[in-house]
Amino acid sequence: MKENPDSKTLVVITGPTAVGKTETSLTIAHALQAEIISADARQFYRELKIGTAAPTPSELQRIKHHFAGHLSIFDYYNASQFEQEALVRVEKLFAHSGFVVVTGGSGLYIDALCNGIDDMPDIDPQIRNEVQQLFHQQGLEGIRKQLENIDPDYYNQVDKANPNRMMRGIEIYLATGKKFSQLRKNQSIQRPFRIKKVILNRPRHELFERINQRTDLMVNDGIIEEAIRFFKYRHLNALNTVGYKELFAWMENRMELHEAIEKIRTNTRRYAKRQLTWFKRYEDAQWFLPSEINNILRYVKNQ
Repeated sequence: MKENPDSKTLVVITGPTAVGKTETSLTIAHALQAEIISADARQFYRELKIGTAAPTPSELQRIKHHFAGHLSIFDYYNASQFEQEALVRVEKLFAHSGFVVVTGGSGLYIDALCNGIDDMPDIDPQIRNEVQQLFHQQGLEGIRKQLENIDPDYYNQVDKANPNRMMRGIEIYLATGKKFSQLRKNQSIQRPFRIKKVILNRPRHELFERINQRTDLMVNDGIIEEAIRFFKYRHLNALNTVGYKELFAWMENRMELHEAIEKIRTNTRRYAKRQLTWFKRYEDAQWFLPSEINNILRYVKNQ
């Protein structure tokens, strides 16, 4: 007997960093008697707790989470692997509940789970190392120029502040001789369940103030000590992210500590803006304030 996809609903709760996704997702998951799948690439790494705003032990006790802290910073991982593994987990969770909640701010991983991702080849470690060396030697500008030369179509679409996305395009070209833009099919895959996308947002001044407050809280909770502990691994992709990069610059005597902390605030606000730009592409989503719990529940339950 063919399963009815309307009997199973994947509830995606996303939005910019610091908007309040964690608490909203916990409340919604509790109301739906559902478990949570993390789609926050920063929170995949078990060693990084403070700088990634990972769910706390008490939050993990409230609702069972999947894919939160399931990797080491030394592991290689990509959106295609997440798609495959998360689909298997979703199917198992649907055996016990009509709802599964997915939350996080990584648009690429959300898209992979909801729409599928193109089947890209595995990259030879030597090629990956060459591209990473290019980035370390020439910085963002170096990989921007390289990508623009080999694949101008993808260059015009990619987030030019995200080195990982640009390096991926360069790796694909070096490994296959084909442009990333040519290999991408950009065709959505129909999933055997309903998908309800919830985008959380707040007034801009309120969101930015929450970002500033969360930065201060991370400093109080020990992000500086966490960054010092992982300084020798700063070349890893997992640590090439806001919060750690700025503190690494301080440790390398490239700026004062107070400047690094202010940079974290500034770069986090910029990251939030880029996330909002990404989520505006979701034509099948509804936008809510985090406080609108009842309205969110009505939306996700509505057939």
